[in-house]
Amino acid sequence: MGEPNPIRSERRARTRDASRAAILDSARRVAARDGARNLSLRGVAAEAGYAPAALYGYFANKDELLLALAADDLQSLSRAMRDAVASGGSGKLTAASSAALVLLRDNETFAAAQGALPQEAGSSEAERLFNGRMIAALKVLADATGQPANSRDAQRDVVLVAAALTGLAMLARSGRLNALGFTPEEILARLDGRFTS
Repeated sequence: MGEPNPIRSERRARTRDASRAAILDSARRVAARDGARNLSLRGVAAEAGYAPAALYGYFANKDELLLALAADDLQSLSRAMRDAVASGGSGKLTAASSAALVLLRDNETFAAAQGALPQEAGSSEAERLFNGRMIAALKVLADATGQPANSRDAQRDVVLVAAALTGLAMLARSGRLNALGFTPEEILARLDGRFTS
């Protein structure tokens, strides 16, 4: 047997990536229609035009699929925060936080993915991708605070900001923030005052 053909290998990798992207697009449509928590591999396979068993070549289970969706959403979140900071205007942390809040508030995938994360850190490709994208989003937040995240205390502060944004998004999405008599803007201003240099 000869050496592997690099052109054929590259073509296979591109085809696999395109198929994976098509499956994720189908999963996103199903999640938007039925809710991310109600996502099923069978429903995604039907939407994508695949046999259900074919999805297992890309995702071991529903949890891996949810983590892959959330990882894509984290990438969009990082991009939106970077763009908001680059556009100037209000303070960097306020700009990044406002952009994040919009995406977090309107996105059910993050909440569904929380249940998909294993109790103990594992080593699946989906989990590694999710973790990497989460770290990238935290880095954008760290940059927006104007404080280098090179100490444990600074890293804790960034995690606190991220946790505050996540909780704020939940309160805003459910209408509880309004019921408490607060606006997202006043909470974000307070957050900016506490965590920027």
